[in-house]
Amino acid sequence: MRFPFLLPLAGGLFAASLSPTEYIGYVKYLASPEMRGRETGSPELEKAAGFIRDQFRSMNLKPLDGTSYYQDFEVTTSAKLGSKNEISYANGKKKTSLGYQQDFVPLNLSAAGKVSGSVVFAGYGITAPEYNYDDYAGLDAKDKIVLVLRHEPQEFDEKSIFDGKVYTQHSQIFAKAVNAKMHGAKAVLLINDVGAHSGDPDQLEKFGSTSGPANAGIDFAQVKAEAANKWLELAGKKLETIEAAIDKDLHPQSFALPGSLQLSVNVDIRRDVKTVHNVGAYLPGETSEYVIIGAHYDHLGLGDQFSMAPSMVGTVHPGADDNASGTAGVLELAHWFSRESKHKRGILFLTFAGEEQGLLGSSYYVSHPVLPLNDAIAMINMDMIGRVRDRKVYVGGVGTGSTFAALLKDVSAHRDFTTDMTERGGYGSSDHTSFTTKQVPVLFFFSGLHADYHKPSDTWDKIDAPDAVALLDLIADVTDHLTDGSPRPQFARVLDPHAEVADPNAHSGKVSGYGPDFGSIPDFTEIPNGVKFADVRPGSPAAKAGLKGGDILTEFDGKPIQNLYDFTYALRTKKPGQEVLVKVLRGTQTIEAKVLLTERK
Repeated sequence: MRFPFLLPLAGGLFAASLSPTEYIGYVKYLASPEMRGRETGSPELEKAAGFIRDQFRSMNLKPLDGTSYYQDFEVTTSAKLGSKNEISYANGKKKTSLGYQQDFVPLNLSAAGKVSGSVVFAGYGITAPEYNYDDYAGLDAKDKIVLVLRHEPQEFDEKSIFDGKVYTQHSQIFAKAVNAKMHGAKAVLLINDVGAHSGDPDQLEKFGSTSGPANAGIDFAQVKAEAANKWLELAGKKLETIEAAIDKDLHPQSFALPGSLQLSVNVDIRRDVKTVHNVGAYLPGETSEYVIIGAHYDHLGLGDQFSMAPSMVGTVHPGADDNASGTAGVLELAHWFSRESKHKRGILFLTFAGEEQGLLGSSYYVSHPVLPLNDAIAMINMDMIGRVRDRKVYVGGVGTGSTFAALLKDVSAHRDFTTDMTERGGYGSSDHTSFTTKQVPVLFFFSGLHADYHKPSDTWDKIDAPDAVALLDLIADVTDHLTDGSPRPQFARVLDPHAEVADPNAHSGKVSGYGPDFGSIPDFTEIPNGVKFADVRPGSPAAKAGLKGGDILTEFDGKPIQNLYDFTYALRTKKPGQEVLVKVLRGTQTIEAKVLLTERK
């Protein structure tokens, strides 16, 4: 269906040049309030998919697989609260229930299920060997329900052995969940700090706002300090005095509560599996070789855990720059090339769902390619291209193709864009990474982060359509050179020690690692248990230990690994020079390997 603000020329023919008016029309539609942020699994994402499909069809481009413009795949949608969330406790024969959403609330990273048992208090729930601090030292947390404080000791104290000025990684809620799980706990209850260094009111988290895995593998809820203090009083303790004691000398104040106290925790969280779509169309060339032009069309919906404005979770996050701008770029280039004469090589226009949840759509595509990946000579990815500043554009992946640097220099020579090509590797936190793991040369175009990133303020009116279209003109020039029969770029691995994606929260921009170097690139495709490696960097510790792409990490140094957050946490606890025993599943075979960790450079 064609929309009024998309302006075809008389007779249904499109403009013969790239059009800022048409481009901003696409962005305006995809980022409209009615689209409610295009969350993966939502009706609005379905509507966006239908819109993209109809645009491809109107250009007479071939369906992705010859019959349909859709490639279907399944995703687990965001958690929703059920009706049976309960926390109760008994001290002797008396049973008391907490008020749901008054006294407690489950966190969205929680597992679902019912547990009961005795209780231990584990301070801030931190194990930090680099600071010689461990709240679990001498504490038996196995099969217990663990109470932990929200942040970390001596926060905002410049003399603290922790950072003192900002929170460290140990204050992250998911880190407390993983640490409790690794100490054998069966549930975690989080309590806001109430001591002298806490200036915030004791408020419960908004459900859906907590960063972490979809399912941390342990029941996790937040309780009000008033309720927790009633339990601690049974041991003659109070939160205020405990926090003060920890702050005084950084000596953990962990202890078991009296055995007469028994807690029961029931977390009722529903996670639905829904079918979503990658949407694509093909413009054939004279040969079977082709170039991919891609972008993701999903965003955050109403914000949830990846919002950079936590207080505004529940408000539409329109995602104009991220990534209606890139999707509009795919459509505008599809219009342009559908009007040109046939090239030597074809072009596959491909838009992905599930990027914000971890590159799910592109990961699925490269594992189930509709066209042979060995015929793909390059993948061009556009993610956040709508707000070019100071005529500067970032181009990643330049080192992955043997001809890319010279090509970009050539096409940029007569333009006033500055192309920053410092990111030469093809790994990052957008969809080109999935193609790098399959040894397809990639180019990643990105206009830079800004203050509206992942916020409700990322609106269509802030998009600079003329500059975005000027960038599309450059990308069209690159594509022309790649499709006109010029020498095929040869894939090259860029030995980048920072390529390891160790922060599972990062979805756009530059990725940084944590802890020592391991050498794996995770595959973000959802699996029931473990971390699948999309690739292993040559010469890295993992490669030297014989690990390979496709292996599934299930155990690290004796600790079970359920998801990428578990792996990230476990890796952070180690130092360069340490050797760790890991277990991976390769096909049906379990393989053990010793990995000598090295310094991340």
